[in-house]
Amino acid sequence: MPMEGETSQEWQRTSELIIRDSEIDPFSRENDHKTEITSASFDTILPDEILEKIFSFLPVLSIIRAGSVCKRWHGAVHSGKHSWNNMPPQKPWYFMFTYSKNIVGYAYDSSFRKWYNFDFPCLDKCNWFVSSSCGLVCFMDYENRNRILVCNPITRTWKQLQQPPNGKSPDYSALALSVDRFSLSYTVAVVKSRQLPDDFLQWDFTIQIYESENCLWVASINEVLEGWRGGDESVICNGVLYCLVYSFSGNNERRHGLVMYKLCSNFPRASVMGSMILVPCPLTCGRLMNLRDKLVMVGGIGRHDRPDIIKGIGIWELEKEEWQEVARMPHKFFQGFGELDDVFASSGAEDLIFIQCYGAPALLIFDMSHKQWKWSLRCPVTKRFALQLFSGFCFEPRLEITS
Repeated sequence: MPMEGETSQEWQRTSELIIRDSEIDPFSRENDHKTEITSASFDTILPDEILEKIFSFLPVLSIIRAGSVCKRWHGAVHSGKHSWNNMPPQKPWYFMFTYSKNIVGYAYDSSFRKWYNFDFPCLDKCNWFVSSSCGLVCFMDYENRNRILVCNPITRTWKQLQQPPNGKSPDYSALALSVDRFSLSYTVAVVKSRQLPDDFLQWDFTIQIYESENCLWVASINEVLEGWRGGDESVICNGVLYCLVYSFSGNNERRHGLVMYKLCSNFPRASVMGSMILVPCPLTCGRLMNLRDKLVMVGGIGRHDRPDIIKGIGIWELEKEEWQEVARMPHKFFQGFGELDDVFASSGAEDLIFIQCYGAPALLIFDMSHKQWKWSLRCPVTKRFALQLFSGFCFEPRLEITS
């Protein structure tokens, strides 16, 4: 693994070439002349569209590096947007950071198994709700939940969405983003839950939908939940918004439930509580993710006598409204986190699930296709004091998608 400084310089040098064009031509005519003499004829006879197509099969970081080889490859990388549309899904990266004034941390490239210094240009603090899909990452400000940003972290382009209607501050919020891989349009769903003042068992539950094609908030539903409240976990999968809700009555052993809302439907809207599915066992926390259009949940399994104390971590997949257990974390990996609280960070994309505790920078990866657990390479960040907190999320690196 490269030293920390070397890794940082590599990312900054290569990413700059793909992010913005330099006004100063870094390739002299003398260098071009030498390239023409020494390069293989294979490169010179390839049409530009074929060269771009070849690049599109590479991992994103390899494409960025290719842009620094010569002037022709630099041009192919910058002009290959049509080829990038046909890129296969990329292995996800995981961005890990420690809570501080700025959201600066390290990105783990699961293709090359390397960490890079990384930052998000649109963020000025750490407290955000986060959701990612197909190259884009959506952020909602924890303090001002009407402030919502959509960003491509590789090209470093971003956009702030217009404020959603009825911008009252809720008690609990959840955020979900879904990108259409064909049209490259995206949908943002904001779920808000607020306790009603007259009855502590009743919660106002609101879903607001934003569509990038219209640049508008196009739908909003409102319902009152009895004995249940919304939380901070939701995801969009196959055109359906899934949200975890939490029992508020105190007499339900399974304190988590799953409700769903079809984003596109010509039928009358049914009650979201009418579609509720209970979780498979008592959980300390649940994390939802869309893996290849399959709804997957990672949950901390609570003890039967003390459901608020975690005894393990499980992974389930929803099949026709029934939870199917995929795997349970082996005890040696569970112990490898050291002290694991009842809540933890977990996100996933494609076939990979990332699990991280808030108290340490250790990152565990589960491969759904091979049913294998493995630790990532050690993150360069170090824990400086006992109460230092860490968090993170994953995203798919892509070049063609803009906000």
